[in-house]
Amino acid sequence: MRDEDYYKSIGFMCGLELHQRLAVAKKLFCDCPTNIIPAIKENEWSIERQQRAIAGELGTIDMSSGFEAQKGRSFVYKVAEGRSCLVEIDEEPPHSINEEALHISLSFAKALNMKIVDEIQPMRKGVVDGSDPSAFQRTFMIAFDGYTEINGKRVEIPSIFLEEESCRSDSASGRKVIYSVDMLGVPLVEIDTWPYLRSPKEAKEVAMQIGTMMRISGKVQRGIGSIRQDVNVSIKGGSRVEIKGMQELESMDLLIDNEIIRQQELLKIRDELVKRKAAVGEKAKLTQIFNGTKAKLVSNSISKGGEVYGFKLSGFNGLLGREILPNRRLGTEISEYAKSAGVGGIIHSDESLAGYGFSQSEIDKVKKGLGVDDGDSFIIIVGEKEVIGTAIEFAILRAKYAISGVPPETRGAINDGTCSTRFLRPLPGGSRMYPETDVKPIQITEKMLAYASNSAPNLANEEKSLMLMLKDKVLAKRMLLSQKLGVFKELSERSQDPEFIANILLQKFTELRRAGFEVELISTQRLSELFSAYDKGELTKQAVEEVLKKLSEKDQSVGSIITKEGLSRIKGTELKRLVEKHVSEGKSKAELIKEIMSKHRLKIDGAELNNILK
Repeated sequence: MRDEDYYKSIGFMCGLELHQRLAVAKKLFCDCPTNIIPAIKENEWSIERQQRAIAGELGTIDMSSGFEAQKGRSFVYKVAEGRSCLVEIDEEPPHSINEEALHISLSFAKALNMKIVDEIQPMRKGVVDGSDPSAFQRTFMIAFDGYTEINGKRVEIPSIFLEEESCRSDSASGRKVIYSVDMLGVPLVEIDTWPYLRSPKEAKEVAMQIGTMMRISGKVQRGIGSIRQDVNVSIKGGSRVEIKGMQELESMDLLIDNEIIRQQELLKIRDELVKRKAAVGEKAKLTQIFNGTKAKLVSNSISKGGEVYGFKLSGFNGLLGREILPNRRLGTEISEYAKSAGVGGIIHSDESLAGYGFSQSEIDKVKKGLGVDDGDSFIIIVGEKEVIGTAIEFAILRAKYAISGVPPETRGAINDGTCSTRFLRPLPGGSRMYPETDVKPIQITEKMLAYASNSAPNLANEEKSLMLMLKDKVLAKRMLLSQKLGVFKELSERSQDPEFIANILLQKFTELRRAGFEVELISTQRLSELFSAYDKGELTKQAVEEVLKKLSEKDQSVGSIITKEGLSRIKGTELKRLVEKHVSEGKSKAELIKEIMSKHRLKIDGAELNNILK
């Protein structure tokens, strides 16, 4: 395990942005509901739009917005009546702000010892990736200059914002992306830290503590996607990289460590390229070389009117295929830039070109056409005429970055257990912010401040309560920092065995999830039925796991599972009769236990059986 001295030596900098949807009935600027339910097709209609980047408050176009606009995509927005309205699609001015959402965000600010602003100034944040039909997101700075303490260290919290949630992406095909606007406008808070967290482990601990603070309020949504932790990471010589979309907080430290390794390996490649005096050539059209080619990827595209382009990479030989993380190479990084423009990827000379079906004659013609010599590499891109120009420019941009080092990027977490990331867009800056003209500034009153102080969630009090409820203090601490805390509190209110519930939620859920069971989809209602059946003596502890497996596969009542699977507990008189039957056969106690439990393991409580045998 690397210590803080190591991270200090590499110039490690890390900050967090935590986004949490609030549990309020209405959206931030209209009366549409915030509970997301499956679309009702017969009451659904759609609009289609394209978006372009505009100058922000600083008078310049933000790089990330400009990058997205170059893709020339169109966006289809599915609107379901009763869950969305004209406000979401920017055809009607916003209504008055959701006061409940405002009060909740103010209470979080108080819990984090922040200075609340005297007057909230509404702002717009330019967004042209299609996630908002208006091409901007409304955002409000609520408070500033706060802190929290963890492990005796003060962690600075510079700002907290109240914002609108974006659209939910449904699908993408070519240059058309389809969104559902039912989630758009759901209130959420963003809480930021300064980039001075000392290690990946500390980053995870801070995220857990702030997330816990919000959950114990009982005012936030629960479930997958309701909270997002974005991490900003950089090292000495590298660049700030923002990682978005982490689903598993438990793996945050591993994800950050892998980003450190990625940047370190890219810097090694940079040093080698500089030593070789590497350079990136201009794009060239190569379509004519592949007329009649046996490479299906190319021939299929050309037959549909597609084109082939390529460019030379002087001094890159062997480096495009160099691994920077497991299953990730420099070529992968360049390919992701090209893919973002709508092509399938790139073909480069560090690969086995014969595997694509290229002849040696075609490869020789490409080298001659691009002026490739020994020590050089080349990249080929195949795609539709409408997108290939942008794709080749994006690939050239990323190849040039390889010579200068690590590009400042927004990357998305790949939630497949590898703790790796993929390129999304260049890192945004302050140029995408500009004033909101449709919402008046909001004056903060003494009444608002008093409410915020009285309703601020208190972690210390919550920890004391858990310590009284759970005998195992380590378990209590784990539960305090767990995303299952709210569910645990709800379930344990009516239970005789809160410690058993805590172990199921923290340990058994993890085991089953790793085994491939989708236990996170089990509703709180079904869990309540399960633990109620256990408390009433209808189920043994061993049978609880089997019921959880069935609930993860299909939403059904616990009672029906118990009946169908034959899991009803054998107890009392029925168990005594079963024991008497086996005792009459003259077996020893050890033999009796082994034989009875082998046949009825899930239906008999071991302690009760042992008492009867005594």
